[in-house]
Amino acid sequence: MREKTVHWNGGLHPEAVTILKRGGGLVVSPTKVGYIILATDTAGLERKFDAKERSRNKPGVVLCGSQEQLKMLAQMNQETERLYRSHDTADVLLGCILPWRDDALKYIPQDGAEALMTDSRGTSCFVLRFGAPGEYLARALWENHGMLTFASSANPSGKGNRGLVSGIGVRIESAADLIIEGDDYVRSIQPDKTTENRHEQGVMVSMVDAEGKLVPPQEGRRGISPCPVVIRRGLDVHRVMAFMSEIYPSWDYRHGNYY
Repeated sequence: MREKTVHWNGGLHPEAVTILKRGGGLVVSPTKVGYIILATDTAGLERKFDAKERSRNKPGVVLCGSQEQLKMLAQMNQETERLYRSHDTADVLLGCILPWRDDALKYIPQDGAEALMTDSRGTSCFVLRFGAPGEYLARALWENHGMLTFASSANPSGKGNRGLVSGIGVRIESAADLIIEGDDYVRSIQPDKTTENRHEQGVMVSMVDAEGKLVPPQEGRRGISPCPVVIRRGLDVHRVMAFMSEIYPSWDYRHGNYY
């Protein structure tokens, strides 16, 4: 691992940008909850799926380096934007399953990436405030090169990496072109947790109905359905639910209800 591994420098790694700009590049980066694999095109996504041996039926993860980027990519209403804004201001990790804006599909590489980055409903999980190391990368690729950054957790599918670069697994270690090690950064987010009781993922909220359409705004009304659904608990879940309760009179909690 040593030859391709560098310690996070506290900012942007230009070599990571170079790798992800070229066709098929794969970079492993630390986040608030562990390590992720980053890719920017179909070739890289295919390598990622092979390295993870992961099911392709889950919504793809799109990393947004800013709320401005998020607003350009995903369909949202004022309440969805408010939810993200509250998390952005508080620096709380949030991922929501949302439909793409019609005018944003042009940003997805026209090489088959859309089929790998969306589920059967045409939705993806748009993530904000996932951790400084990856945020620097996603922001640089978007703002300087107009490129999207796609991600998956850097561990064998269904297994955690314990927040340690040593836990990403042999297949991912071998497949990655660059590994940014930041165990100390990951540990700093949950300093009171151990490898056994730490959160290894972020909270995910579904903002779409069964057909993938954005849930309607509630505007303070009760009993609105369909409504937002927390489908995965994770880091700061109680803070996320508190923010949701301030905006939505009605929302649901169904951990594991991905589809």
